[in-house]
Amino acid sequence: MKIRITENARIGDYDYVFDCPGCGYSHGIFIKKDGYSGPTWEFNGDMDNPTISPSINHTMMSGGVLMHRCHSFVRDGKIQYLSDCTHKLVGQTVELPEI
Repeated sequence: MKIRITENARIGDYDYVFDCPGCGYSHGIFIKKDGYSGPTWEFNGDMDNPTISPSINHTMMSGGVLMHRCHSFVRDGKIQYLSDCTHKLVGQTVELPEI
């Protein structure tokens, strides 16, 4: 399994998380549901070879300054890191790690 359902999802939030080998953080997504108005993603439901769209853009700011960006697509169980990432796997495509 490469993506997991979070504790929140068990109470109705439909939130999934995967571990990112590029930046070392977990990235979460919300699936569209009634009553939720924040950003949402489409997920193919395959826990072993997930495809998520649109892209996931995880940023960390400090005092208004960008400290970290991890921007990627997840397709067929692989992470495709985009050119604006600030970590060592920028521009590469790698397998999502097993959980």
